[in-house]
Amino acid sequence: MNKFIKALISGLVLAVVAAPVGGHAHPKGLYDSQEQAEQRAKELGCEGTHRNSGKWMPCSNEAALHQHLRHH
Repeated sequence: MNKFIKALISGLVLAVVAAPVGGHAHPKGLYDSQEQAEQRAKELGCEGTHRNSGKWMPCSNEAALHQHLRHH
């Protein structure tokens, strides 16, 4: 897969992460607090959180996040 398609897919995944939460998430699906990311993790059915660019994201890592997003 070329870099453009990977970047496009990543952007779409992050948009999906942010969409259900509304104003509580950063526009790219990154959360300001670990608690916000934990809440989204519960909604997705995954456990834990991880850091990305100084922000918080749901699920223990990005691979787990992508796996759970495919089922929602």
